[in-house]
Amino acid sequence: MAVSKDKSHYIDPDLTAGLEMMRTLTGDNDLTQDLAAARLAANARDDMLLSNIDLPTHILQGMGTATASAGHDIEMRIMQPDGAGKKPLFYWMHGGGYVLGQAKQGDSFTLRAAQMGCYAASVEYRLAPETAYPGPLDDCYEGLAHLLDNADALGIDKTRIIIGGVSAGGGLCAGLALLIRDRGLCAPLGQVLLYPMIDDTNLQPASDTLPDTPVWSRHYNHFGWQSYLGDLFGAKDVPIYAAPARAEDLSGLPPTYMPVGDLDLFLDENIAYARKLTRAGVPTHFHIVPGAFHGFNGFVPDAPVSRAINGEIFGYVEKLLAEAGG
Repeated sequence: MAVSKDKSHYIDPDLTAGLEMMRTLTGDNDLTQDLAAARLAANARDDMLLSNIDLPTHILQGMGTATASAGHDIEMRIMQPDGAGKKPLFYWMHGGGYVLGQAKQGDSFTLRAAQMGCYAASVEYRLAPETAYPGPLDDCYEGLAHLLDNADALGIDKTRIIIGGVSAGGGLCAGLALLIRDRGLCAPLGQVLLYPMIDDTNLQPASDTLPDTPVWSRHYNHFGWQSYLGDLFGAKDVPIYAAPARAEDLSGLPPTYMPVGDLDLFLDENIAYARKLTRAGVPTHFHIVPGAFHGFNGFVPDAPVSRAINGEIFGYVEKLLAEAGG
């Protein structure tokens, strides 16, 4: 008799109400059937979740624009503390399965980084399927390159860079770290990968022994990867920058912080990636969060477990900066 791995009853009770609220806000919009409606619902949900953010008077918020090599504009939402002097750069990529999301989604993270003294930027990369790989990753790379090229004018310290992202943004961040390493763009102090979407082969359909997961389902994951990879979907030679789980050599990557809930679809792929990082000699802080679903610390930020993880994230950022002398 098949044994079910369903742990839905195991959701942290402090997260349950937030999950139901998130489901209500998102509605019944199946992104595989009506992506436009799903995007509107997701953006409205993000706007509601971010509506209570108060911008301190000493934090400046603005927009930055990079001109991509392909000619289009790459917008970035900027937060930084008022005042002169070189600031560390905190560079963020939002989530959304490569098909949803907006740079605004990163405001709570960039604000916190700015309050720690960073020049914090959240990049508005193009979404799939309208723009498949490598377009979204190129936007992230060229946005970062623009900030570094203009570091003196912007007041950025190029020796103190931390990159990060959540979900698909975590996948883009992992791909960006590999790209930075191989092209020699810069040497980040660290990377923050929040339950990153990194394995294009994690496409098994739900079953009794492989149940579906809250928030980001197996059905959605298939659609997200198909949209992002385009003609590369299902190929044996998908580039490591598109699907970092395929990378065998992770040496030379920056120190990494990576949390994931044990109810997250990406649990196994994140465990495997953390193991690879560790075996490659990369200092890796990996945290499995019991009873937590995908996106828990963003969707339910006031839950005790979310506060703890968000505190860990920026404790890690603070540690990296302190070790670098900033």
